[in-house]
Amino acid sequence: MHDHGHEAHGHGAPTRALAVVFSITLVLLVVEVAGAVLTGSLALLVDAAHVLTDVLGLGLALVAARLATRSATSRRTYGWARAEVLGAAAQAAVLLGVGVFVVVEAVRRFVEPADVPGPALLVFGGIGLAGNLASLLVLRRSGGGDLNSRAALLEVLNDALGSIGVLAAGLVIALTGWTRADAVAAVLVGALIVPRTLLLLREALEVLLESVPRGVDLQEVRGHLLQQEHVLAVHDLHVTRVSSSLPVLSAHVVVEPACFRNGSAPAVLDALQHCVAAHFAVSMTHSTFQLEPPAHTEHEAGTHA
Repeated sequence: MHDHGHEAHGHGAPTRALAVVFSITLVLLVVEVAGAVLTGSLALLVDAAHVLTDVLGLGLALVAARLATRSATSRRTYGWARAEVLGAAAQAAVLLGVGVFVVVEAVRRFVEPADVPGPALLVFGGIGLAGNLASLLVLRRSGGGDLNSRAALLEVLNDALGSIGVLAAGLVIALTGWTRADAVAAVLVGALIVPRTLLLLREALEVLLESVPRGVDLQEVRGHLLQQEHVLAVHDLHVTRVSSSLPVLSAHVVVEPACFRNGSAPAVLDALQHCVAAHFAVSMTHSTFQLEPPAHTEHEAGTHA
């Protein structure tokens, strides 16, 4: 017995605003990669990697909104929900590679400074900052207050900080000729990426390993299920996530034998589903319960806690 509660949920974000910001950010990525190649600037290259994370993140948000409209099939019973997690894991892997490169290259450039033109850094840094400010304006005017829009706003703010770092490096080089400022700025900009990368990788791995979602205490869930009328025991209790926004719960629930004779089993099922959907901070609206009499455990190959 289960609740068919995993139909596609629309992302409430203003999709048009996200699409505009995605386009601006994609243009900035091309400009900054070209600038990094032309100037040889490590700071600009790292900032381009920073922008790449936002292109991927915004792209995932737009793709997720599109994929969420696709119905589940007999082959993909949850649709394409997990595509978000796979994309996030790939994004984190790319960023970790960039982080290693930055550390190695920054050390090398402290020893052997590269000839980086300060004025060119000012130009490309200024273009980046202008694009970031335009994206911020679009997002603020869209009025989106959902998680997608707020996440996009933070992404763009981080990009703006990266552009400021590139501008600072360009200014120092232009005024003093100290080219090591490029390596310093690269490390500082990289420091903005690493914490977010590790968090992203951890969350993606938790979903892929089917860990209990953060904010869910399994023993607390078990305790509340046991408090429901006619419930005698709970075993094989699992709570995982298909994607970052789709937690799922399954459990075997032992109920009083009389429930199967007097017709009260459906009411017990309703109570269990309402409990896990409404009582906890993480709403588990997709729940699957197997109601069974006490004697049924003798027919099971094995049970888990």
